[in-house]
Amino acid sequence: MPIHVALVAPVFLANTLRYARAIAALDDVRLALISTQDREALTAVDPELSARVDAVVPVRDPTQAAHLVDATRALQTHWGRVDRLLGVLEQLQVPLGAARTACGVPGMSLDVARNFRDKSRMKDVLRAAGLPVARHRAVTSLADARSFAEQVGYPLVLKPMEGVGAKATWRVNDDSELERVVAALRPSVLHPVQAEEFVVATERTFEAALVDGQATWWSGTRYHPTPLRVLETPWEQYTVLLPREADSPWTDFAPIGIAAVQALGLQTGLCHMEWFERADGSFVIGEVGARPPGVHIMPMMSAVHDTDMVADWVRLVVQGRFDPKPRVKAAGAVFFRAQGRGDRIVAVSGLDEAQAKVGALVIDRSLPEIGARPTGHYEGDGWALLAADTTVEVVQALGLLVRTVRVHLG
Repeated sequence: MPIHVALVAPVFLANTLRYARAIAALDDVRLALISTQDREALTAVDPELSARVDAVVPVRDPTQAAHLVDATRALQTHWGRVDRLLGVLEQLQVPLGAARTACGVPGMSLDVARNFRDKSRMKDVLRAAGLPVARHRAVTSLADARSFAEQVGYPLVLKPMEGVGAKATWRVNDDSELERVVAALRPSVLHPVQAEEFVVATERTFEAALVDGQATWWSGTRYHPTPLRVLETPWEQYTVLLPREADSPWTDFAPIGIAAVQALGLQTGLCHMEWFERADGSFVIGEVGARPPGVHIMPMMSAVHDTDMVADWVRLVVQGRFDPKPRVKAAGAVFFRAQGRGDRIVAVSGLDEAQAKVGALVIDRSLPEIGARPTGHYEGDGWALLAADTTVEVVQALGLLVRTVRVHLG
């Protein structure tokens, strides 16, 4: 009997279609796409995939739970049942949970999805489980934010309850900055804002695969510098490192990370967690997502484990199966970001030198385009992925790229 899988693909972009192709490649699976686009648009970008998709169900706004409920019920009428309702983007996780709960589809429920999406609720659950999190409060007014600042001191962090990654996150250093940021975020009783103590520490990630609530595999990366600093310095180039060695501090943190994901309620799926190691060696859990990670961590994990992590994730969430593989390499990503005055990229320097010195390690890249406007996005205006047999090689290559390649505005 085939497994009926509905994947929410808001628009038919390359990354989302990778997941759709991986689902379509599974045996005994019937695939439908829920999208703002139609079958004709899918055929235009990928005719082979379109031929393997059983249905394309239109929705006006896939981030709205009611729209996903309607689309899921339409597929239940078409197929008789929906066995899996999936989506990759962080913004989809709560509406997906709501649609699963409303339509009786197996998978992460609305309550569990909220544990991962609502930052205050997430930390309340983790603290109740005895796990280390920063002091925090859901603030609804300037007076509320001032009270929290008096309790924990400056600097502190303010961010939306359901933000994505470090987007719309502010470090607040004094009373005047607090007033300005609160005015920008406009917290209220209906729309509170998350306030947290600022953690001075090295920031890393933790990814783990769970099957029926038990961890079967884990991995982890290091950010340099931290995402918040990257947001505060939009010209600064940064790196993500996935070492070959599964060693300290990740091995020390792994039991905490696994316990956190279990406390939040993930049963079968992949998590992406950001966590901190303070100078005294203590750990603090940051944000936790129940989805594949961004910033090119998926292709880095593929290179390190000599696998296809997209296909592995699909098998995990569709078939409940994950086959751990050893680390055979180290990998890293560097993000190139435009610098200078002007609104167009006018030159990219250092590429020839970088190619000569570390080009053999590059496994994928997207170079800045001359004449393009800077993206203003934290992932920058271009990137390169590297892999090598040793972590030292990757670290040295990432450092060289950060120092050598420059994206010039004019």
